[in-house]
Amino acid sequence: MKALIVEDEKMAREQLARTLSNSFPEIEIVMSTDSVASTVEYLESGESPDVIFMDVELTDGNCFDIFRLAEVRGKVIMTTAYDTYAMQAFEVGGIDYLLKPIKAEALERAVRRAGSNYSRPETDKKSSYPEYFTIRLGDRIIPVSSKEIAYFYSEYKANYIMTDKGVSYIIESTLEQLEGKVRPESFFRISRGAIIAKSAIVNARRHLSGRLILETKPKAPFEVTVSRARVDEFLKWLES
Repeated sequence: MKALIVEDEKMAREQLARTLSNSFPEIEIVMSTDSVASTVEYLESGESPDVIFMDVELTDGNCFDIFRLAEVRGKVIMTTAYDTYAMQAFEVGGIDYLLKPIKAEALERAVRRAGSNYSRPETDKKSSYPEYFTIRLGDRIIPVSSKEIAYFYSEYKANYIMTDKGVSYIIESTLEQLEGKVRPESFFRISRGAIIAKSAIVNARRHLSGRLILETKPKAPFEVTVSRARVDEFLKWLES
C-alpha cells in the first residue's frame, strides 16, 4: 500500500513516517509534502497513492484547498490538532480523522480502514444529506456512515445513533435536526422519539390501538412503534 504524507511540521512528518514504517510494514511511503502547492503538483504528476495522511493546516493554506485544485484519488486520513474540521473532512470523503498527538489505537483503526474495502464516498455537491455523522468520545472523533445507521432515538433526554452492528452512541443533534439531514427515501420519523432506517426493519404488526409495532435488527432497547397518525404514510414509504 503506497502512502503520501502531507504535513508541514518536520518533526511530526518524521515521527509519523517512523511509526508507519515500524508498525505497518505493508505501507510504503512514496512521498512527503508540506504545502498545498507541493501536494497539488505531486497529485497532478499522475501519481496516485493508495492512502494519504493529510494534515489540515499547511504552510500556504489548509488541505481543503487541495481538493478544489486537484483530483484526490487515494483514501484520505486527516491528521490535526483541532477537532473543528471533522465535518469538512468527511464531506470531502476522508475515511478517518485523527487528533494529534495521534494515539496508536486510532492510527491502527485508520490504517485498517485504508487497507479494507472501506471506500471514500462519492461527493455530491448538490446533495444536502451528509454521508457521515461524527461522534465525539473524549478526544476521539468517530465517523459513522449513514449507511451503517439502523436508527436514531431519544431516551432519558439524550439522543442516540444505533448502528447496524448494535453499537449505540450519544449524538449532539436533536431528532428534529437529524430528520432534516437524512435521506427521506432511507429514513422515516416513526414517532417523536425515533427515526428508523428502512434497512433495519424486519417486520411490522398491527396493535389494537392502530399503531404498528416494528421488529428491528439490531433489536432496539425500546418498543419501536409507528404512531397511529403516521401509519398510512409509513406503509407508503415502506413500499416505495
